[in-house]
Amino acid sequence: MRPLKRSVNPAEPKRIARTRLPAYALAAFLFFAFCALGTWQVQRLEWKLNLIERVEARAFGVPQVLPAQSEWPAVQRDTHEYLKVRLQGVYLPQYTSRVQASTVLGPGHWWLTPLQTSAGLVWVNRGYAPSGEADPLGNQPTGKPVEVVGLLRITEPGGGFLRSNQPEQGRWFSRDVQAMSARHGLAHAAPFFVDAGEPRNLNPEMVTFKPQIYPVDGLTIVRFTNNHLMYAITWYALALLVAIATVLLRRHLAPR
Repeated sequence: MRPLKRSVNPAEPKRIARTRLPAYALAAFLFFAFCALGTWQVQRLEWKLNLIERVEARAFGVPQVLPAQSEWPAVQRDTHEYLKVRLQGVYLPQYTSRVQASTVLGPGHWWLTPLQTSAGLVWVNRGYAPSGEADPLGNQPTGKPVEVVGLLRITEPGGGFLRSNQPEQGRWFSRDVQAMSARHGLAHAAPFFVDAGEPRNLNPEMVTFKPQIYPVDGLTIVRFTNNHLMYAITWYALALLVAIATVLLRRHLAPR
C-alpha cells in the first residue's frame, strides 16, 4: 500500500519566504555594515601611519626657525603640531603660570613663562615641577637672553577633563595660552606654545629619576595609539560570521 502524499499549499513557499525575508535583510545589513566599518578602519590605519611618520619627522628632525608673526594664523595642528623649533628671547618670569600636570615623575605643575622674541611673545612650557617647588627663574636677573629648543604645541582652550580653567583665580588645568595672555594683558601673543627640551625616553626608569633642579623639560609624549588594524580585523571577522550564520540558517530551514 503506497503512503499518501501530503498536499502542498501552493502559497506555502511564498509565505515562508516572506517570514524569512526580514532575517535575511537584517543579515545583509549587518554584513555590509561590518564590511564598511572594517574598510573605514583600514583607511584610518593608513591615515594614522602617515600621521606618525609626519610627526616623528617634525619632532626628531633638525630644529626649524619659529614661524614669523605674520604666519601665526596659519599654524594648525595638522601641519605644525610637534614641530621642533629654535627660538631666542627674554623670559618674562613675572607672568609665569602653573598648570596642573600629571607626568611620569608624578603630579605637579607645568611652568609656562612667556618669552619675548623678535617674532613676538611666545609662551614656553619650561617643564614639570612638584607642587610648592620654588621657581629658580625668579632669582635670576631679568633681561638675560636665552635660547630654547622644543616642540611647538597648539593651545589647549577650556580646561581639563571635567575641570574648567579659572583665569580670575590663576588656576589652570590646561595650557590655554590665549586665556593666560588675556589674564595678564599680554597683547600679540602666539596662539601656540613651545614645550622646551628634547623628548626624553619615557620608560619606567624615569619614575626613579631624581632631578637636581626644576623644572624638568623634555617630558612631551610623542606617541600615538594605533589599534586600527585590530579593529579592522574584528569588523571583517564579524561580517564573515554573519555570512556563515546566514548560510547555515538557510540550509537548516530549507525544506527536505
